[in-house]
Amino acid sequence: MSAADLVVIALATAGGAFVKSVTGMGYPLFAVPVASLFMPVTDAVVVVSAPNVVLNGALCWNARRGRRDSRDLPTLLVAGALGAVPGTLALVELPEEPILVALAVTIVAYVVRMTTGPELTLDPDTTRRWGPVVAGVAGLFQGAIGVSGPIVASWIHAYRLPRDAFVFSITAMFLVSGATQVGVLAARGEYDAGRLAAAALALVISLAVMPLGTRTRDRLARRGFDRAVLAVLAASALALVVRAVG
Repeated sequence: MSAADLVVIALATAGGAFVKSVTGMGYPLFAVPVASLFMPVTDAVVVVSAPNVVLNGALCWNARRGRRDSRDLPTLLVAGALGAVPGTLALVELPEEPILVALAVTIVAYVVRMTTGPELTLDPDTTRRWGPVVAGVAGLFQGAIGVSGPIVASWIHAYRLPRDAFVFSITAMFLVSGATQVGVLAARGEYDAGRLAAAALALVISLAVMPLGTRTRDRLARRGFDRAVLAVLAASALALVVRAVG
């Protein structure tokens, strides 16, 4: 990779890692579209994948005090992993553009619903019944097009969990799916010397930015945190549309 490519990766990582450290999501959805404006999208995806796994692990550990307030997490993790298998095998041949647009429309509908009716809360019986289905669908999307974050975040956000429980839950799910992705990429030999160097740079920057993001999260009141999550979801919908059109 050229020096210009490394600068792009560094800037995209700084912005994405900060957003993710505050809300628990947003690094790949921010960094990949930005970086892919200047380099092949495959390079952007591969470079971001490894530091994203480490960042998810670090954020999950940082928010571990919220694990007691999490809900349905073991079931969600298993269902998501199981859903990724048929997603990779059966959906990979489908054109991703209509899937991305449909996902973006769903996210926008959720953001509008939460903005106009912020009292919406999923009760434990509902999440216990439908959680495996939603996690399985998220796994399907992850296997087919590499995108599951908006589905996971929208579902867990409606649990109305405390901040740390929300961040712990979604980063745990992203950690499992991301580690699987990195394993597949490594097995296919996708990490050449240039990509590894860029990934190492992105990892250093993301870990350096993380404390700033976590301190910002700690200062946010519940209402401010909810607004930040909805803003990231809205931005992710835009990023999906850009990816579909581009």
